[in-house]
Amino acid sequence: MAFADEERDLEQTAEQLKGWLSPKLGVPTEDIRVEDLDAPLSTGFSSDTLLFDLVYEKDGAELREGLVARLEPEEFVMFPYYDVAAQAKALELLKDTDVPVPLVRWSEPDKAVVGVPFYVMTRVEGRIPTDNPPMHDEGWIAEDLSEGEREAIWWNGLEAMSRVHGVDWQALGFDFLAEPKRGPNALDQQLDYWQEYFRWGMPPDRHPDIAKALDYLEANKPKSQPVALCWGDSRLANQIFDGVECVAVLDWEMARLGDPVQDLAWWLASDRCFSEGLEIQRLPGFPGKDETIARWEQSTGREAANFDYYTILALTRFSMNMARVGQYMKKIEIIDEENEFDYENLASITLRRALSEL
Repeated sequence: MAFADEERDLEQTAEQLKGWLSPKLGVPTEDIRVEDLDAPLSTGFSSDTLLFDLVYEKDGAELREGLVARLEPEEFVMFPYYDVAAQAKALELLKDTDVPVPLVRWSEPDKAVVGVPFYVMTRVEGRIPTDNPPMHDEGWIAEDLSEGEREAIWWNGLEAMSRVHGVDWQALGFDFLAEPKRGPNALDQQLDYWQEYFRWGMPPDRHPDIAKALDYLEANKPKSQPVALCWGDSRLANQIFDGVECVAVLDWEMARLGDPVQDLAWWLASDRCFSEGLEIQRLPGFPGKDETIARWEQSTGREAANFDYYTILALTRFSMNMARVGQYMKKIEIIDEENEFDYENLASITLRRALSEL
C-alpha cells in the first residue's frame, strides 16, 4: 500500500532526473532518456520509490539500465524522521560482502533536484513475495510454486538474512548506526527510540496494548545483549528472488545495531501477522517456528536466546507502524474516522495474543 506518490508529476520528475544525471554521466541532457518512470503502489508508506529505465548515448553506443530511486517522503507518515543517506550508506558498506544488495549508483542530499533527498540504485530483476495481497492467500508464492519451492524460498531468504548477522559491522563502519545519546547500549537506544515514536505517533489511551508491551520491554531487558548488524525489516516481502534464490535484500530504513535475534523474531512475527493475524492458514511447504529458529542458529553459530522478548519488540514495532498507517488512511479518507484499523489490525491482534502467551 502506498499513496505518497499519487500526486507526483512523473513527467516533471523525469526532466529533473535528466538534468541531474547529465553531469554524472558526462552526457548532454538531450542525449538522455528516462523511460517507463513509474511509482508503484506496492512499495509502502515509509518512502517514495520510483522505477525507471535510464537510456543514453555515449561513444556512439546506446546504453540502457534499469534503476530504482528511493526518495525521502514529503510527509513523515511512518517515522518521526527519515534518513535516505543512511540507507544508501548501509547499502554501500555491504557492497563487497556476501549479503546480496543492489548497487547504489548515486546519492543526492539536496532537496533542490526533485524536492526531497534521494538515492538511485540498480534495479535487480526478479520477483518479490507480496504483503498486499498476503502471500499465504494470493500471488505467485501461493499460485505458482510447489511446496518444495516454497520451502526453498523460505530457507534461502533466511540464509540471506543470516549473512547480515555475520558481517564485521565494526570493520565495515556501521558504528554510525549507534545513538549513544539515547542510552548506554544498543537495546536501550532502540527502546528510547520506540518510546519517542509512541509519544510522537499515537495517543496512549487508544493503544493500551502497545503501552503495555513497552512497559514489558522496559521491565524485562535481557542481561546478555550481543551486538551485530540488524537488517531491521527482515521479511520475505523485502527480498527479491530469481527462481528460489534470494538475489537482493531490500529496505534498510530500520537497520540497527543490536542482538540479531530481533531480526529472527521479526521474520517469524511478521509472517505470523500476515497469516494468523489475518485468519489465513500458512501455505504448505513453509517451515515452522522451531525449524526456523534451529536453522538460524545453525547458520549463524548463535543461540536464539530471549526470542520471546524480541518477538514482543517486533510486534510492538509493527503495531506502531500499522497504527500510523491507519491514521494516514483516515487523513486521506480511504477509511472513515470511526474505523478501528489504527488499533485493531493484523499486528495489534497478534501483539495482544503474544502478550497473553507470556
